Amino acid sequence: MHMIGNKVGVLVTVFLGILLLIAELTNGLSLCNMGDDGLTACKPSVTKPNPVEPSASCCEALSGADLQCLCSYRNSLLLPSLGIDPELALALPPKCNLTSPANC
Repeated sequence: MHMIGNKVGVLVTVFLGILLLIAELTNGLSLCNMGDDGLTACKPSVTKPNPVEPSASCCEALSGADLQCLCSYRNSLLLPSLGIDPELALALPPKCNLTSPANC
């Protein structure tokens, strides 16, 4: 019974963490140095089923982003919960002539 309680506690903590990140994004804070405008500019390029080439404003926002930080969300539930396809997101830096972080 003790092990089940620990698992529930971990799940609740993870869920609350995700809710806090979503709340930060919707309140206008940034994600890995990308503000609302940058996230909005890039969203059409990272959304299925018909992603478009990144716009100049998306690439400009991405150039100021912490790409290693963004890479850390690769297997997170946060990006899909925002309608962002992680694989499309990871493909953006080269499309913007930026170097992707190693091991990303």
